[in-house]
Amino acid sequence: TVGDIESQPFLEAIRQLRFEVGAKRAMLMHLTLVPYIATAGETKTKPTQHSVKELRSIGLQPDVLVCRSDHPIDLSSRRKIAQFTNVEERAVIALEDADTIYRIPGILHAQGLDDFVVERFGLQCGGADLSEWEAVVDAKLNPEHEVTIAMVGKYMELLDAYKSLIEAMSHAGISNRTKVNLRYIDSEDIENQGTALLEGVDAILVPGGFGLRGVEGKITAVQYARENKVPYLGICLGMQVAVIEFARNVLGWKDANSTEFDRASGHPVVGLITEWEDATGAVEIRTEASDLGGTMRLGAQDCLLETGSLVHDCYAKDVIVERHRHRYEVNNNLLPQLIEAGLKISGRSSDGALVEVIEAPDHPWFVACQFHPEFTSTPRDGHPLFSGFVKAALVQHQKKA
Repeated sequence: TVGDIESQPFLEAIRQLRFEVGAKRAMLMHLTLVPYIATAGETKTKPTQHSVKELRSIGLQPDVLVCRSDHPIDLSSRRKIAQFTNVEERAVIALEDADTIYRIPGILHAQGLDDFVVERFGLQCGGADLSEWEAVVDAKLNPEHEVTIAMVGKYMELLDAYKSLIEAMSHAGISNRTKVNLRYIDSEDIENQGTALLEGVDAILVPGGFGLRGVEGKITAVQYARENKVPYLGICLGMQVAVIEFARNVLGWKDANSTEFDRASGHPVVGLITEWEDATGAVEIRTEASDLGGTMRLGAQDCLLETGSLVHDCYAKDVIVERHRHRYEVNNNLLPQLIEAGLKISGRSSDGALVEVIEAPDHPWFVACQFHPEFTSTPRDGHPLFSGFVKAALVQHQKKA
């Protein structure tokens, strides 16, 4: 927000960048609010004028104004804004609230914003073809199916913690022309109220997280999904609790746990990688008692998929690249017993040393991954893992019909 002290460093960075690259190689678009005053029955342009005045006072002249409003902005108001902000009239874009954010590119295109940008930079481009995007909008607004998926997490009081995941589920719904209704369930509520909270859902999703709170509720949700043949997708911690649940209830290791939650566990099926190499190649031993700074596995990593697995069917690839953010791994020392009991390892790190994806035996669709596929999902292409998950939920829904 222009005028807020928090924005000042960013605005100064924009000013310096524009100065360094030159005005012909930079364009400043300013998103403003044009409020509608119901008692007067008109939109008010003064806040936009004032915002631009503040920008100009620090050396920033907008090239384009995108004016948000919950009512149409008439031509006379746009002309007034242009006159008092020194912005071309055709570069004053009216952006009325839409029923879905996916309509916005079409609204901007209809007012020629893309043409203005192309001309401003002197680019040689053909006309924009938004047919693929229009298909996305149509699939979003006109779904042919509907499913309900439970998301069992521990940060439900702040859903922005799962923003990327929620959007990825929406994208998967688009690719399947399916409306995805997410039922947000706090894992602590499952601990207190039981699995009745999960009844009637078509699939269960357990996302990532840190710390002990709510973990037992997540494990209970995994058990419910596995035993009742409900499609399951676990991500990051969602994979680790799936391994813990399998060890406890299939192998019979009732004390199975992650060392993140119980350092004294007799069967630590998930734990830290305790050997790390420093920059010189020397092995550095780290444990839970060590300083954990810099020990996360971060960023894009290759993953080798097992041919014939559910996850391989989703990706239709032998090698994938996905982003990671975690510190704990499946304990390789106990992995042989897990595999012997039926746990399927369908994805491994490029060197084969770390478990990346697991699947449960005798289950229609049970996949859990250590990485975060939601970070590479897009509205147009979705993501193969989420698309496969929603498709499995749709099959489950149709079985109950």
